[in-house]
Amino acid sequence: MKTLFAILLAAGAMQSAPALAESSRAKAPAPSPLLGSWAVDISRLPMPQEARPQSVTITFADAGGAKWKVNVDIVDAGGTKINAYGTYALDGTAAPGQGSTIEADTGAIKMPAPNVLVMGLGKGGMPASTRVYTVAADGRSMIETAVSFDNVPVMRTFYFTRVR
Repeated sequence: MKTLFAILLAAGAMQSAPALAESSRAKAPAPSPLLGSWAVDISRLPMPQEARPQSVTITFADAGGAKWKVNVDIVDAGGTKINAYGTYALDGTAAPGQGSTIEADTGAIKMPAPNVLVMGLGKGGMPASTRVYTVAADGRSMIETAVSFDNVPVMRTFYFTRVR
């Protein structure tokens, strides 16, 4: 009787194994639509045309271990290349940035939804700005809302299109 029970139990486990494997594959989260490279629409920047950079590209890449690499490449109005980058845990833990520190030297990020990234930036131990990146449902455009402080909060909106 015990042998028959063991055989039936084993047979049942073998029959359900493919379903369990399929179930675990189906539950794997889809990659965030934020991942990839994004170019800002220079024509829509809220600044005088002569002060606008020639290009701004931001890239979000999965660094593994619940961390993302963030890379910002700017070619300013005069043609000077500026690069700022860092690897940040998605749990909001602050980490140092590298490269240019014009705007920030520290960052922290969290993803409250797969298409939304909130980034807090600091410089010299003080808050510098907060940025919220939101990807549209079609995955082809992204809006950045940036909040900085110049005695009062200043909000700016930047419009991006997917490069890759």
